[in-house]
Amino acid sequence: MKIICIGRNYAKHAKELGNSVPKEPVYFMKPDSALLPKKAPFFYPNFTKDLHYEVELVIKICKLGKNISPKFASTYYKEIGLGIDFTARDIQLECKANGLPWEKAKAFDYSAPLSRDFINKNEFSNLNDIHFSLEKNGEIVQKGNTEDMLFDFDNLICYLSQFLTLKIGDLIFTGTPAGVGPVQIGDKLIGYIEDRKMLELNIK
Repeated sequence: MKIICIGRNYAKHAKELGNSVPKEPVYFMKPDSALLPKKAPFFYPNFTKDLHYEVELVIKICKLGKNISPKFASTYYKEIGLGIDFTARDIQLECKANGLPWEKAKAFDYSAPLSRDFINKNEFSNLNDIHFSLEKNGEIVQKGNTEDMLFDFDNLICYLSQFLTLKIGDLIFTGTPAGVGPVQIGDKLIGYIEDRKMLELNIK
């Protein structure tokens, strides 16, 4: 099982971090050890002092595919979930400044908490109009909508399958909207798709 994460898929988020808006999808990987066990708290890692939340919609691949054509892309996922791409921002900035890969800022253990449940995509009337959000300590800090994605679900699947064989159970974190920010020990995060609570996380 692979965890494939899309960066800079919302223009406002790219701009808030001082990044250019990409002309094609940008992706990186997380290992399966990045998943947080069900109901487990998230412990603030001791190697960073600037840990940021990034809420994202997640699609789960449901069949094997390589070099997938646009007309078939929608058949490769049935469900949509919610995840958080935790980022050690201080480490990421240091790596970027030195021209180094930044997996250690993104791909550490438990850096990809995932909703327990996924929603059948047929429950949505329009996949290009799905609202999602993240609440920190009772205040909404991120709001996103799939209509603002630079590359939609189908485009991501087609693009990624040029380079990677997509397998059943693979997860694609599809990018975060503007509003990313730091967390501290004691914070509580709650993530929603539309009005449905999908994920609840305590920072220990």
